[in-house]
Amino acid sequence: MTRYVFFGGKLLDVDAGTLREGLELLVENDRIAQVSEGRIDAPDAERIDLGGRTLMPGLVDAHVHVVATLVNLAENAALPSSVIALRSAGIMRKMLMRGFTTLRDLAGADLGLQMAINEGEIDAPRLVICGKALSQTVGHGDYRARYDNRPLHQASLGSLGRIADGVDEVRRATREEIKNGAQFIKIMANGGVASPNDPIHVLQYSREEIIAIVEEAENYGLYVAAHTYSDASIRRAVECGVKSLEHCNLITPETARLAAEAGAIACPTLVAYEGLALEGANFGLNPDSAAKIDTVRVAGLESLKIMRDAGLPMAFGSDLLGQLHKYQSMEFSLRTRVLSNQEVLLSATRISARLCGMEDEIGTLAPGAYADLLIVDGNPLEDITVLERHDECLSAIMKGGVFYKNRLAE
Repeated sequence: MTRYVFFGGKLLDVDAGTLREGLELLVENDRIAQVSEGRIDAPDAERIDLGGRTLMPGLVDAHVHVVATLVNLAENAALPSSVIALRSAGIMRKMLMRGFTTLRDLAGADLGLQMAINEGEIDAPRLVICGKALSQTVGHGDYRARYDNRPLHQASLGSLGRIADGVDEVRRATREEIKNGAQFIKIMANGGVASPNDPIHVLQYSREEIIAIVEEAENYGLYVAAHTYSDASIRRAVECGVKSLEHCNLITPETARLAAEAGAIACPTLVAYEGLALEGANFGLNPDSAAKIDTVRVAGLESLKIMRDAGLPMAFGSDLLGQLHKYQSMEFSLRTRVLSNQEVLLSATRISARLCGMEDEIGTLAPGAYADLLIVDGNPLEDITVLERHDECLSAIMKGGVFYKNRLAE
């Protein structure tokens, strides 16, 4: 049995928004076994002096695309699956080194990647998957040009989505994704930026199709997440039973209150538009897609205020593609233009853990949770940028009781 006792630092209580001093924390194998106000009696454990640093839960990014190795998703889907898998391993390792110990993938990652991580073949965060996102023809998951009527490359690991039209087809597609290991179902319910032929305002999937998908998911105890920007698409998704609302940039106060009352969780992804605005065109984002960015980018910050005031919980998401994954941690400071540091930390721990279906297992320092720990030089409650300056400020990163970075002795 591997055992560690951490002492001499400050434990971040994200729920209370405080740093607690004088505590010791015991890790046994892959779990947190004990948190104590006194010395923990574990003579066979390695005692690790935090030296006044902050001990906090590992971060959770609830909206990533680890198989999106290129900004141009059509080109990405045409690549061999073996290349995508190897590139994805590198993308995920870098996310782990930024302090993200769990990821919720919102389209593309499959059971094979999850198995490789769980078996220790890849140094990567824990991965929660939905398989392929479901999209209608000429929807956000249909990246084909107007003149291209060839079948979508949905068998490729690099294809983020699959096409399914009509109630019978979406039922079958939902069942197939569940069979293939999906832990929730993702649908494209609105126009998007990265897809070429669907303006932001376009509603996608009929009510009947969405209700059928929700029913199939709920039959297996799962929920549906929806790509959605416009207020009309958000409202319709909530009315049809969708529980995870991705992006939500154009939401109104009335719809935000409706979503909160329905028990939904929003997952804003502000940094996605910053990344695309900075470098998207350089990496193959087509002009039609580039023109859509400001439509959702400008409204993003206002949506945070609207959702907070309505009591709609917000998870943490980045939604970056390809060469833009490097901007992942920028999401922290973007959100603090509107939200408090504690609110942002809650989004990247406790609330994102709920979307992963792991509320008591990740995003917390409670006994019984996975030993996903960050040791931070600094106080993220006062300076959120310590999480953006991960190379400098993250002294140690542990996932499941295993150190993936440890420079405490330096």
